Amino acid sequence: MSVVTTAPVLGFTDSTTRSAHEVLAAAQELAGPAHRGAVDRLPEEIRHIAGYHAGWWDAEGRPRQGGGKAVRPALVLASAWAAGGEDAETVRAAVPAAVAVELVHDFSLLHDDIMDGDLTRRHRPAAWSVFGVGEAILAGDVLLTLALDLLAGSPGLRVLTGSLLRLCSGQSADLAFETRTDVTLAQCVEMAAGKTGALLGCACEIGALAGGAGQDRAGLFGRFGHHLGLAFQLTDDLLGIWGDPAVTGKPVFSDLAARKKSLPVVAALTSGTPAGERLARLYHGDRILDERSLAHAADLIEAAGARAWAQREAEANLAAALACLRQADPAPEAAGDLRLLAQLITRRDR
Repeated sequence: MSVVTTAPVLGFTDSTTRSAHEVLAAAQELAGPAHRGAVDRLPEEIRHIAGYHAGWWDAEGRPRQGGGKAVRPALVLASAWAAGGEDAETVRAAVPAAVAVELVHDFSLLHDDIMDGDLTRRHRPAAWSVFGVGEAILAGDVLLTLALDLLAGSPGLRVLTGSLLRLCSGQSADLAFETRTDVTLAQCVEMAAGKTGALLGCACEIGALAGGAGQDRAGLFGRFGHHLGLAFQLTDDLLGIWGDPAVTGKPVFSDLAARKKSLPVVAALTSGTPAGERLARLYHGDRILDERSLAHAADLIEAAGARAWAQREAEANLAAALACLRQADPAPEAAGDLRLLAQLITRRDR
């Protein structure tokens, strides 16, 4: 959030009319230069891969427009603002934490794309498919190291390392699910809580700590982010089946083609419905699913009630997140930004 000294809000003169996209743009304005500055410290070969992955330049190093939405840095900065009573200096002090969380996010995506065999990321070839598997793994490792260095000596470091353990555990479970036919819905929710909820919860908790919150109050911000992460993952899983490829940048039914055990899929498989049983026979088979079979699988998931279940669960987790935010007693202006980000995360099309 771009800080000005003439108003308590972060770069806006009328907080009642700004949009979530303006909040993200303001966060990018404040944390973006620090993010680039951190990456510029890296050896040139690693820097090149990291900048490509971030969307700052193409494979040849030519500058381009694009990159991530900076959701996680925005959550860090807004949480610091919310905990610190709308103090501009508090937000500036939270920038290293915002950059650290974004570096961890980039690390996780670099490795996830390799483990999942995903060829595209943000509408263009994934880094590993351009620079090689070993190089992309190394770039991810370096970004993680840089993130930990940025938080050295801060109370947020222990929160980040704990979140990393949960994130890796969730990713490990996700990989294990690929070859299992007995995954329960509770196990799938636990996986999503680690793979996605852990880092969003971390972003909000270390932001609140940077804003001066005590552990208990910062924990409420963390719970806000945790539930937001589950809502995010549910929405992401819905988009992985029914999203518009022109908007998401992924092929139609991409998650089904990979036979991913996403939340709607597992909800259908464990539903005890005739549609769920037919889906199990289709999903657990050996043959490659053609376009017609994939469309049929999507129809079976919906017929089993899993699409509606995932939509309800996303809304329920959004409501739980907002309840935790209220308990944290945030500064009013900053709470508005956090609510805007929550709505954006859970009601998006990509």
